[in-house]
Amino acid sequence: MGLIKAALGSIEQVVGDQFKEFITCPTVSNDVIIQRGTVKHGDANTTWTEGVISNGSGIAVPEGMAMMIVDNGKIVEFTAEPGTFTFDSSSEPSIFCGGLGTGIINSIKTIGSRITYGGQAAKDQRVYYVNIKKIPGLTYGSQQPLLIYDKIYKSINITYNGQYEVRVADPAILIANVVGANPRDTLKLNDIFTSEGNTSMLKQQFAQNIGQAIAQTLTQNDISFVQLPGFYNQITMKMNELLGNTWGANYGLVVENVVVNTAPTEESRKIITEQDAKISETERMGQVYSSNLQGTMAADVGAAMRNAASNEGGAMMGFMGFGMAQQQAGNIMGTVMAQPQQAPVQAAPVQPAAPVQPVQPVAPVAPVAPVAPAAPVEAAPVAPVAPAAPVEAAPVAPVAEAPVVTETPAE
Repeated sequence: MGLIKAALGSIEQVVGDQFKEFITCPTVSNDVIIQRGTVKHGDANTTWTEGVISNGSGIAVPEGMAMMIVDNGKIVEFTAEPGTFTFDSSSEPSIFCGGLGTGIINSIKTIGSRITYGGQAAKDQRVYYVNIKKIPGLTYGSQQPLLIYDKIYKSINITYNGQYEVRVADPAILIANVVGANPRDTLKLNDIFTSEGNTSMLKQQFAQNIGQAIAQTLTQNDISFVQLPGFYNQITMKMNELLGNTWGANYGLVVENVVVNTAPTEESRKIITEQDAKISETERMGQVYSSNLQGTMAADVGAAMRNAASNEGGAMMGFMGFGMAQQQAGNIMGTVMAQPQQAPVQAAPVQPAAPVQPVQPVAPVAPVAPVAPAAPVEAAPVAPVAPAAPVEAAPVAPVAEAPVVTETPAE
């Protein structure tokens, strides 16, 4: 068996001229999750058999739907691509994954012949359509307050509610586990989520895990609960992680676009109000008195006086205690006053710029008087140098000759 994609005209023309049967998906509401195909028999087909798809039959797959043929409890054909196909019983089975990915092939192989209808073995061929579009408008709410650790307010209790969407990611798993338990031609998502008017395990699992997803998102991102709107995608991913072994493995469902609205409990609201007031006061003190220690102490004294006036033991007792504290504060103030104080640096207000005065013409420059020539410098006459007196050499005295002594030999 197999599917051959064909380009066809109108359904009426095709059924009458070309096919014995033409199988289509009737118009359904957006919350329908599974719909059995409707068979239209051609004019020449007078010997059709219920539960049998004739060779050469046409099958139309609308946008946003996946189609599968179940033969005796086994998925033999599958497509998630829109279009018109011809059923060929002599060819090999076909699987057109479309946008669902090749994982659907493994699911079909794993399911095998496990599909039954109301506990009875399947003895016929059926065409089922599965809605693979997002189904919006599902709501949830906290059953009891959730204790969280908030970056700003620490441990507080909040309640929460919101909406989310559901999408079928694996139609084969859904058909195998839902059609067998609900042998009806049309199944809505609410039929899966409720049982005899009571909330099913699927919704209970969502309600149990959404609180964990919120708490983990706050902790891992180190944010306050008022910042959650910027982290909806992370909450959605965490929900699919937490529900993967139940919603995903058993029904082929995934969660999409989780939206969370949070509100503190009455007790936690008081904590938040007090904390906000402290934050505001600290910011105000830091801005006004950060560079003025005297001003800071004066503000503290004023606050102490207001507290003393509201003392439950009586204003007098409060002011007596305040007086002792004031004396100690006076000593500190004296020390502070003795120290040179650095005036707070304040930005001078910007004054409006003075209007620009018209430029006055420049007075003409007076001519420069000519410079008188410098008087000539006369050199003083040089006195003649007197000739030097001649130097006479002193006469050299003659050297006296020494007498020559002659040695006479001895006789």
